[in-house]
Amino acid sequence: MGEGASPDKDRVAGLIGDALRQLADGGHAAYSSSVDQLSAQWSPGWPGEVSRALTGFLRSAVTSAWRGGWQPAELARHVGRQASAAHAAMAADMIAAEMRGYPAAAVDPRWSGQVSAIAPGGTWWGTDPDYLGAWRRRMNDDDPTAGVTAALETLSVLRSLPVQEELLPPPGGKAGPGIARAEGAGQDQRMLGRIRALLAKAESTEFAAEAEALSGRAQELMAKYSIDHALLAAQAGRSELPGGRRIPVDNPYEEAKVTLLNTVADANRCRAVWSRELGLVTVVGFEPDLDAVELLFTSLLVQADMAMIRAGGKKDALGNSRTKAFRQSFLVSYAVRIGERLAAAAARAEREAAAEHERAPAQAAGTGSVLAGPGAGLVPFLAARKEAVDDAVGEIFGGRLKRGRSARVSDAEGWSSGRAAADLASLQGRRVVGGSS
Repeated sequence: MGEGASPDKDRVAGLIGDALRQLADGGHAAYSSSVDQLSAQWSPGWPGEVSRALTGFLRSAVTSAWRGGWQPAELARHVGRQASAAHAAMAADMIAAEMRGYPAAAVDPRWSGQVSAIAPGGTWWGTDPDYLGAWRRRMNDDDPTAGVTAALETLSVLRSLPVQEELLPPPGGKAGPGIARAEGAGQDQRMLGRIRALLAKAESTEFAAEAEALSGRAQELMAKYSIDHALLAAQAGRSELPGGRRIPVDNPYEEAKVTLLNTVADANRCRAVWSRELGLVTVVGFEPDLDAVELLFTSLLVQADMAMIRAGGKKDALGNSRTKAFRQSFLVSYAVRIGERLAAAAARAEREAAAEHERAPAQAAGTGSVLAGPGAGLVPFLAARKEAVDDAVGEIFGGRLKRGRSARVSDAEGWSSGRAAADLASLQGRRVVGGSS
């Protein structure tokens, strides 16, 4: 008998619907009863039908989430935040399963890269009727209700997702307004790999001189990757559009971390929009600048964390802990000072680039580009790119943005320590945002 002809199909679907309603309404006793019924062995084909139905519902919910702007990595992360790592693993399984229905040519490479990262083995359980049993064995859980419970709770999270802005085309879809085109992503993955390796070494070394040398090299590579990319694209007449990238920001001290990310984004002519309830910050900008923001923010946050750890715990005059207030103030001050350094470095780098362009007008002559001719305005060109980013923010978010409050500061020592740490931090991204001060 085929899967679709199971006599238990309607009863299973009804019990799943009841369980989801009870879970949403907080009817714990009724929910437990539904779970027990779904987990029982009412007939030889019952467990397989339950697994088939739940797996189908989960895959359908994944597809709906994609249509609502959710990308694979952030979808699995959100399920983990709302439930647990085991639930996130189940969501990743369903994402991998749903991807089987799309040919590689119909999937944006950035999308498939996220799927490979969260579900590196792809699907591993065989058919849908086998899934819940295989999942329990994978989790080493003998409780017959474990798989059903995890599936229902994962499904409940997926069905309550808010709609997000679409920043990548989902499988089989096309890029809409405000979505960066796939060919703009990762223009030189080899260079980005070298930059990441240099930053990792700079963050892990115990020797300041070595860290500075590594950071300096990373800064040079990032400058070539970002500034030269923009100039060459303009001179070649290639049309570029801003895109968006969501960066996860978690507690503790999420407000202070978002402040740091916002300063890095602003220095790179990007805009940052925080979705507090989701723990995500959408950064809008041109692709090379988005790479710079992500790499630099991650590196600076690592440096800040290391500096806070070295500072140790703090107590007030009565011996009560004030470590939380100290670190919150530390990170806010760190972000403010980093912003000052980035702004100064950005202005200096633009002046240097403009002077270099004026010394070599012949390279641009005859190209018909916006930069052709001696002294042609590099600064207005970069300002126009920033304006394009502002327009993209308006197109992506419409009038839904609200200005948030600034992160709070309550510890004077934390503030002064954070500012001092920012002065010592290596701005390891690129000249437009980096450089020693």
